[in-house]
Amino acid sequence: MRIALVDSGFGLLAAAAAVRRVRPDADLVLSWDPDGAPWGPRPPEEITDRALACAGAAAATEPDALIVACNTATVHALPTLRLAFEPAVPVIGTVPAIKPAAAAGVPVGVWATVATTHSAYQADLIRRFAPDVPVHRVACPGLADAVDSGDPRRLRAAIDTAVRATPDEVKHVVLGCTHYELIGPQIAAAFPSSPELFGSAAALATQTLRRLDQPATPDAAPTGTLTVFQSGRQTDLPPVAQRYWQSLLPSPVP
Repeated sequence: MRIALVDSGFGLLAAAAAVRRVRPDADLVLSWDPDGAPWGPRPPEEITDRALACAGAAAATEPDALIVACNTATVHALPTLRLAFEPAVPVIGTVPAIKPAAAAGVPVGVWATVATTHSAYQADLIRRFAPDVPVHRVACPGLADAVDSGDPRRLRAAIDTAVRATPDEVKHVVLGCTHYELIGPQIAAAFPSSPELFGSAAALATQTLRRLDQPATPDAAPTGTLTVFQSGRQTDLPPVAQRYWQSLLPSPVP
């Protein structure tokens, strides 16, 4: 089984690790776009074009499924990607974890990029899944870029800015950009109130296996390979991405 993942940057590593945990025998293809990142400030048409280019590079490896591990690309490009690749290759989009975060009825903060924060897509999710819960939309400018940079000072500054923009009443925080899941411990530590964090990576892995009618076999032999494309060029995993990857999967990766 081969699973491809597309994103503007390193955010796809969280979903890739979630797939690797439930199917260590699956080959993974990671395709992101350092030449065009971040996608958020770009026009929707350009986001779609860049997501299609990344997906096209991954599709050359003949994957069994394609995960759009990016909220911005899901918002703007998912219909086009499905038109291009389905039904031959199932395309799975990212849905911010607003529903589980709102289930307890406590105030929720949704951290996301500026583009996603102000999107009709996110507003619709809040209306559908949290109609009676206080939901605070928190734009996090520069946080995804800081994750890609791996610079601790940039990360801390961007996290602190987002924490200050989050009302004190918030008990659950939705990590509405896949990049943010890579720094979950740092985000949690920055809050004096220790809110519970909700990501989408595990749900993406579960939905992908469901679409493929495949079981989770976490005890399978870890034979899965890793193939990386950066803006269409096949490369090794860059050092910063490698550090995130190893933190997500402490054991050696074949």
